[in-house]
Amino acid sequence: MRRGRPGALPHARRAAEEERTLTSVGETGPVESAGEAAGETSRLWHITLSVSGAEAPPAEVRRALEQLAHDHPFLLTSRYAGDHAEIRYWEEARDLHDAAAVALRLWGEHRSTARLPPWEIVGLEVIDRETYQQRVAEGYGPLPATPVGVHPF
Repeated sequence: MRRGRPGALPHARRAAEEERTLTSVGETGPVESAGEAAGETSRLWHITLSVSGAEAPPAEVRRALEQLAHDHPFLLTSRYAGDHAEIRYWEEARDLHDAAAVALRLWGEHRSTARLPPWEIVGLEVIDRETYQQRVAEGYGPLPATPVGVHPF
């Protein structure tokens, strides 16, 4: 009698299942993304985006960051003042380059819809999940229990 988790697949069958790529159905049939075709997987990246510019009313900055959090639901926390802000969130991407590219577009793409101040990006940190967890374990960086939401500096 073989033992295992209820519903677990036999080893050989499980390996075959893991090798299959996911596809989506388009108008012309199944379509694979370039990453799926090459067997690449996405990873989680912790993003810290810093923006700065001319003084703006803090109440308007807060409202804009709250709208950004609504539009981009993966935002963890935002801190702000009248002339700068810092946004932290998780991004899923194939590699650091893709995560950084998405992060660098975030502020500009949401500037009009969230009515964000016309500030420029002055800093960007992109680290993988393991590095983030290591920093937290060593006492560096924000703790995971940092209040989620929009807060003044």
